[in-house]
Amino acid sequence: MTMGNRILALLTPLLLLAAAACTTPFRADVARFQEMPAPSGESFYVQSADPEKASGLEFATYANLVSAELSQYGYRPAATAGEATLVVTMDYSVDTGRDRVVTSPGFHRPYGWGGYSPFYSPYYSRLRWRSPFYYGWYDPFFDSGFGYDDVRVYTLYTSELDLRISRTSNGEPVFEGRARARSRNDNLTEIVPNLVEAMFTGFPGNSGEEVRIMVMPREEG
Repeated sequence: MTMGNRILALLTPLLLLAAAACTTPFRADVARFQEMPAPSGESFYVQSADPEKASGLEFATYANLVSAELSQYGYRPAATAGEATLVVTMDYSVDTGRDRVVTSPGFHRPYGWGGYSPFYSPYYSRLRWRSPFYYGWYDPFFDSGFGYDDVRVYTLYTSELDLRISRTSNGEPVFEGRARARSRNDNLTEIVPNLVEAMFTGFPGNSGEEVRIMVMPREEG
């Protein structure tokens, strides 16, 4: 084996690990309760649960994401709530975070390696890898690798998307959904699109079921 091939053989595992780190999925726990009517000409209008967000461009951006998802399922957007047969009320938030102390397990010669490796059963759903199975409240630090013993402090943020769909005629709810996630950043422009996508994976879902959804990072360019 040439020197170049030996170097390539040594670097390949490192490159694969780097690539895996760049494609860490966004995980959300989604609970849905629904009596959604089958699409047969129903129209909808997306509004904010928080009046302070209603007129903002940020809310309009996220409302367009919800509108695009519902349109894919056969429902039609309406210009106003009065013209719609369904009203979609949306709210989203992220908390101020809390510190989490993490001790990374390592190895100690001569006792060998130690570490934690969770297993999932992913499946393909609409564009990206997903998992419908609920494993409990997700903590991203359980998915960290292992090395020498190390104690680190992270800030962990909890985000949530709440969605309620009601009939315009009588206010009767036909869908109530909640998507929650934990992450190491509080950037809503990254978090909310992922929560919306998780909410509409397998929409409208089985009423009363809480599922784990995995959303792979979007490709750039």
